[in-house]
Amino acid sequence: MTHSHAHSHLQEAAQQSTTRLSISLFLTLIFVFIETAAGIFSNSLALLTDAAHNLTDVIALGLSWFAIKLTTRPANKHKTYGYHRAGIIVALVNSTTLVLISIWIFYEAWHRFVSPPEVQSGILIGVGLIAVVINLVTALLIHRGSEHDLNLRSAFVHLMGDVLSTIGAVIAGVIIYFTKVNWLDPFVSVLIGFLILYNAWGILRDALDILLEAVPRDIDSTKLVDDMLQVQGVLGVHDLHVWSLTQSLRTMSAHILTDDLSISVGANIQRQINEIVYHRYNIGHATLQLECVDCFPDSLYCDLNDHYHMDEEHASFSNR
Repeated sequence: MTHSHAHSHLQEAAQQSTTRLSISLFLTLIFVFIETAAGIFSNSLALLTDAAHNLTDVIALGLSWFAIKLTTRPANKHKTYGYHRAGIIVALVNSTTLVLISIWIFYEAWHRFVSPPEVQSGILIGVGLIAVVINLVTALLIHRGSEHDLNLRSAFVHLMGDVLSTIGAVIAGVIIYFTKVNWLDPFVSVLIGFLILYNAWGILRDALDILLEAVPRDIDSTKLVDDMLQVQGVLGVHDLHVWSLTQSLRTMSAHILTDDLSISVGANIQRQINEIVYHRYNIGHATLQLECVDCFPDSLYCDLNDHYHMDEEHASFSNR
């Protein structure tokens, strides 16, 4: 696939994603107003909790839409990797808002446990059923591609959290209707809060790993080195770095120790390693530096601090 074809495919996929996000955002925003009014009128914390979560969904969907627009921009002299990390930053923001809303839910629920108000369960059930339908439709709209895009997954988790939380609100409403046990309303809110917090932590952890350029969790660096050493002509591997630009876009750099070979033979070794890391580890871009002298045979992972101190010593010596 040529670069132009790949860029065209990216543009088409982005256009489809932004269209689905726009529809989801519009439906969610309308329902926020409906659910807020119903929650105030029925005195239901579960509905107000869900409305607050829906409001964060609106923000999450808007940020996700903007991030996808950014990622379609080509790389330039100032952003040589392009704008792929925009989606990761949005995922970090979205997951952080989920944590904050969970804390607010726990705070409000505690007050209602202490003094549970009367809840109009009929409104809670009716609005909750409408919420289940709307949230499920909007979640399914953006589900496609969310498995490999942390930005879309953060928005999808927001919406699926709403689906489950509104189901819980409906169940609480039914039980309250028959038993008049009003403390079930804040109890369901607490369960919703823990569900949101659990999902937020997973996204937050993945986003931080990518921003800190950690090795992807499904890659075993030791096995990766062993696989590269199986290529004929490779004598050693050091200064290895594996990281992600996005959840699905991975890159790698490494120094490869070989004999004193011709350029064509070295190019063949690079080609074989590229095929291995792509097909076995989904690493789409690998920068490989071939060397015939290994000065630091034990330095598999390069410590940048060592290079910093060496540069300082060199500068100090030059200034004497």
